[in-house]
Amino acid sequence: MAQPSTTPSPVAAFFDLDKTIIASSSALAFSKPLLREGLINRRAALRSAYAQLVFSLAGADAAKTERMRAEVSALCTGWDVAQVSAIVRETLHDVVDPLIYVEAAELISAHLADGHDVVVLSATGEEVVAPVAEMLGATRSVATRMQIVDGRYSGEVDFYCYGENKAVAAKQLAATYGYDLTQCHAYTDSSTDIPLLEVVGRPHAVNPDRVLRKHATEQGWEILAFERPMSLRTRIPAKSAGLVALGAVAAGATWYGYNRRKRTR
Repeated sequence: MAQPSTTPSPVAAFFDLDKTIIASSSALAFSKPLLREGLINRRAALRSAYAQLVFSLAGADAAKTERMRAEVSALCTGWDVAQVSAIVRETLHDVVDPLIYVEAAELISAHLADGHDVVVLSATGEEVVAPVAEMLGATRSVATRMQIVDGRYSGEVDFYCYGENKAVAAKQLAATYGYDLTQCHAYTDSSTDIPLLEVVGRPHAVNPDRVLRKHATEQGWEILAFERPMSLRTRIPAKSAGLVALGAVAAGATWYGYNRRKRTR
């Protein structure tokens, strides 16, 4: 009679992007290079910045996020996808790198060192999220997918990676890669991601908004404070741009692992 397998199921750590890994909105961070390349005008850039400020200060409830989604969809209709991807990749290290929380980089490093997959889940478009996740050394990413017709955004959304859909994405990834969700981790700042936090066995609230902080306290979830955005490139020199993030993330692994072991003794 065959013995049951004792090999543990793979574990994933799901990370939100905006205000969890980086100390800002990724969409807002790229407004300057998009303006410089003529994809948006100054008025649109200012309107987007104001909307993001309101979004940030007032909290990311469903109504506000839906308005943001509609505005972004309308704004990018007709954009050339290849041009957007090129702009993101060419400006990635200048735009996003200085915004990455040291604490997030160290956590990502620790999970990878433990053999966990790291998955970035974000409502931002995949043309932005995928290169950021790659820079961080993440295993994979899931982001909002805009409909593309003849190489341009149509203005329609194929998959909106927000709210309940993040939980759906986590379940689909678990089915595909064999993750045991009861052993998986999730990190986010927003109450709109509570469905994601509820499907994993190890939820973490990072710099949580008021609603998430209250819910996390009631549920006994761990609450983390990320306070130190700092460029990966300034933390450790790397021989090539492609290795900047991996080198810097690795630098924090020993420190984080040591302190984590101390806390669990």
